[in-house]
Amino acid sequence: MSNLTIATRESRLAMWQAEHVKALLEQRGHQVSLLGMTTLGDQILDRSLSKVGGKGLFVKELEVALEDGRADLAVHSLKDVPMELPEGFTLACVMEREDPRDAFVSNRYANLTSLPQGAVVGTSSLRRMALLRALRPDLKIEPLRGNLDTRLRKLDDGLYDGIVLAAAGLKRLGLGDRIRDVFEPGSMLPAAGQGALGIEVRSDRQEVIDALAPLAHQTSWLAVSAERAVSRAMGGSCSMPLAAFATLTGNTLTIDAAWGDPEGVLALVCVKMSAPVTDLASATALGARVAVDLKAGVAAIGGSILAPLAPQGQP
Repeated sequence: MSNLTIATRESRLAMWQAEHVKALLEQRGHQVSLLGMTTLGDQILDRSLSKVGGKGLFVKELEVALEDGRADLAVHSLKDVPMELPEGFTLACVMEREDPRDAFVSNRYANLTSLPQGAVVGTSSLRRMALLRALRPDLKIEPLRGNLDTRLRKLDDGLYDGIVLAAAGLKRLGLGDRIRDVFEPGSMLPAAGQGALGIEVRSDRQEVIDALAPLAHQTSWLAVSAERAVSRAMGGSCSMPLAAFATLTGNTLTIDAAWGDPEGVLALVCVKMSAPVTDLASATALGARVAVDLKAGVAAIGGSILAPLAPQGQP
């Protein structure tokens, strides 16, 4: 391949990610251009994603560009990619993962523990809501939509005492100094795929798949494949209060997963499982086994994964 076009959202973070991939491909002799696009997910900011169509709102327009030949590949934050891709599309590459953890950002408080009772924390992630309520049931959690800069501006405008964001995005944009604290996975499990970049292509574009092969990071790919398998088996999307995080030590993959109630009424359900993993198929199989135990745990406390919970009063 000598000429490649990358489809990307036009947010500052998405453009950084696309430029990063562009530079790596150019180092390997390809000529690369960017096709910036505004997705429906970027336009709808007054309602939670779980109410208006889910993660697919961030990728649909990019997939159309791949389908009609305007672009050859699309760069995504993997946690924004639906668990099931449309027929004819595939993840050609998962790149080395950045910090997968969640970050606590505040202008007045050093960490979640130091927040006063009843403090306002911003997030629109059902996963983060559930885990925050398990840690601090006294907090008032308010919706927070928009790109990274918009969310930080809302914090700076005094609308929140603190907000929770992905550490990876802040670090990629040189905003690591805004992080007051990071949540270790033991206290707040990340979302499936958090911190990883995935590159989507049409499955019949073998020449593009071959061009992307040198960018793949196998350890990251195995981990996120297991995480996404948990979410896929649970029917996961942004309307599922689900966390999944995998780590690879030698050839042993360990998955921690959790399902929570965004209202904090039902107990948090947690599952941990390890197994030898050598390829994507065995990683995916382990994730599916974790989901079986997680479903059983949710059923045991009277929860339902078929009718995802949503916070009262959230638009």
